[in-house]
Amino acid sequence: MLKLEIVTPEKKIVETEAEIVNVPTASGEAGILPNHAPLISALKPGILSYTNRGATERIAIGGGFLEVNHDKVSVLADSAETTNEINADEARSDRDAAEKALAELINHPVEEGDTVRERLEAANARLQLVSGK
Repeated sequence: MLKLEIVTPEKKIVETEAEIVNVPTASGEAGILPNHAPLISALKPGILSYTNRGATERIAIGGGFLEVNHDKVSVLADSAETTNEINADEARSDRDAAEKALAELINHPVEEGDTVRERLEAANARLQLVSGK
């Protein structure tokens, strides 16, 4: 079993045991199982899922960092929301605003576009979680 802890700057979201944790890392999806090699990775906005006693829980995260060491998975997320915490209308509005901002950044530095793309990915993850897909 893994010990999973997910925290944001505002609060602790989850502290539980898990059989497997799937996270959206900067280099792609990663599955963490017991006895995983030590790992530190940046996280991108997306859906984090974990399974405990056959039940899978999903959380929309807005990026952050992951550390895996000695069967402990620590997620330091910029933001994290469960299905019950997400307002679908607000997430749609966030997505629309990010898409508009991205369209307006055609001739701007790449870094500005990266920030807007992360906002868009976070909004899409929240919508994906709410829609159950």
